[in-house]
Amino acid sequence: MKKLFLIIIVGLVCAISPVRAQFVVTDPLNLAQGIVNTAKQIIEATSTARNTVNTFNETSKIFEQGKKYYDALKDVHNLVKDAKKVQQTVLLIGEISEIYVTNYRLMMIDQNYTEREITAIGNGYAILLKEGTDMLDEVREIISISNGLSMTDAERMEIIDRVHNRVKKHRNLIAYYTRKNISMSYLRAKTAEDRDRVMKLYGTTTQRYW
Repeated sequence: MKKLFLIIIVGLVCAISPVRAQFVVTDPLNLAQGIVNTAKQIIEATSTARNTVNTFNETSKIFEQGKKYYDALKDVHNLVKDAKKVQQTVLLIGEISEIYVTNYRLMMIDQNYTEREITAIGNGYAILLKEGTDMLDEVREIISISNGLSMTDAERMEIIDRVHNRVKKHRNLIAYYTRKNISMSYLRAKTAEDRDRVMKLYGTTTQRYW
């Protein structure tokens, strides 16, 4: 049974096994890989250009295409406890991408930022996104059956728990980064007596991060 749990976890992160776990609704192995691939595509898009409107439109398209994996994986509930923690870690990566795409789209049409500031904010997001996905590599290495490391299941899960906590803190860091950037716009709007416009722009779509 422990070996089965481990196989499920491996599949969730890197989908390197053709194992077909018995899930009623859908296959979380492909969903998890879809989320990881989408995040990597977003990082590549944001890192190879200067976050222009056209570049971000392409990034948004990538996110919307990959969002089906994110939404579907959130609805998978019948996972064993060990695999659920890896599921949550992958979902956090998807949420990080969602925070970026949702809020940066609004910042690009917010007149309280200069073009240089928008570019800087976008570059900051690109760095934070990459750091988040890099953490998954540690999980992939630890839980790989063929990694050559002699570890008990308990030791593996301890490391997975630690990476999950790190990714969760990273998600909170990106939410904080978002709030700080929005607050800069809010302060400028307050000075210009334009607060209602800024609150209307960000208030309804970013309540979780504001």
